Amino acid sequence: MPGTCVIGLQWGDEAKGKLVDLLTRHFDIVVRFLGGANAGHTVVTGGETFKLHHIPSGILNPDVMNIVTAGVVLNPKVVIEEIDGLRSRRIAIDDNLMLSDRAHVVMPWHIEEDRLLDNAPVDGETIGTTLRGIGPCYRDKAGRFLALRLGDLYQPHFGEKVKHIVEVKNRLLQSNNGHLATKLDATTIYSEYSAYAEKLKPHIRDTTSYLLDAMEANRQVLFEGAQGALLDLDHGTFPFVTSSNSSGVGVSAGSGVPGRWINKIIGVIKAYSTRVGGGPFPTEQENETGQHIRDLGKEYGTTTGRPRRCGWFDAVAVRYAARLSGVDVLSVMMLDVLSQLPEVSICVAYELDGERVDYFPSQLDALRRVQPIYETLPGWQVDITSVRAVDDLPANARRYLDRLSELVGRPVTVVSVGPDREQTMFAPDFVAKATSCQK
Repeated sequence: MPGTCVIGLQWGDEAKGKLVDLLTRHFDIVVRFLGGANAGHTVVTGGETFKLHHIPSGILNPDVMNIVTAGVVLNPKVVIEEIDGLRSRRIAIDDNLMLSDRAHVVMPWHIEEDRLLDNAPVDGETIGTTLRGIGPCYRDKAGRFLALRLGDLYQPHFGEKVKHIVEVKNRLLQSNNGHLATKLDATTIYSEYSAYAEKLKPHIRDTTSYLLDAMEANRQVLFEGAQGALLDLDHGTFPFVTSSNSSGVGVSAGSGVPGRWINKIIGVIKAYSTRVGGGPFPTEQENETGQHIRDLGKEYGTTTGRPRRCGWFDAVAVRYAARLSGVDVLSVMMLDVLSQLPEVSICVAYELDGERVDYFPSQLDALRRVQPIYETLPGWQVDITSVRAVDDLPANARRYLDRLSELVGRPVTVVSVGPDREQTMFAPDFVAKATSCQK
């Protein structure tokens, strides 16, 4: 069983891309299986920063195949810009990148729908869409009849299909929004997307069959999650979620690889909590502590630049996400961000309507009412960015990691103390276990 998966266990932005980049050299294939250009992964190496959206983080290793599967909604223009940007920085992209012909395509009408329709407040808060057409594209995917897949761009009926969809979308947008809607032109869209299709043609493949063949050939495959488990469409803080299954339960559906082939799941967490957009956030610190974390952690969105909401680590939420995603081990990122604080707090339970609970409520109203119950530990107040072994961390930092592990119920096997590749520490047998055929 050669599959390993990296999943974020919070509301996204857990530094998954950095971990995938570090692990890539031990794998043959890296797979992106959900989301779209709304997901941003940042990798820092050799003093250079790479911000990736569609393309898997494995692209920085020239010996690895990178695959974008059917579960991703793909904006061809963004993919081409990303490819050109990487090539301009001497990153080779040729036959080491595959795009699924089953991936649904983000079209101009999706972005227009996002602008006009999808930012309506829910209970006074906006969901926080990135306005990149991701939600409307997934909505058309579920609706089927107005959807386009990447393979459709190469079919003789593509022009007629665009014409039909544009007629329907113009009627819907004009009737609902009047003069606010921009009228779509089918001829322009067809011409534009035909040109995109020509540029991307060398990368288009049936990735489902390729991956099934790879699994049966016992090739080592690393699945790269996007966003975080608490944003899962079905199991997250609905409706303040993303439009796909961003927890571990979405790996098989998005990639086409049965779960029996995935033998190791690594849960990635920050040493604290962040969230973008609206929705409940029990441990949020709208105070100097929150701003301190935001400033030191540079907590601004990779894709949008929006400031992230910041707060203490929520062990209740992360334990739920770890169980949901079938996580085996934890990777704790950005521990250095807490280094200046005299004390650090962990949410160990909630108080809900006067009672102590240790579960993550499924209903939005209940999650809004919970009050975090904190456990406070002494800080370490030492710069740890140059530490290269977990045993060399200050005693209080090690105590903090041990408590996170105990509360979540999974061992901590990776610790990051800075953005660069070299600022990551692994348990001695971590890589061997992550790439082995046994749990």
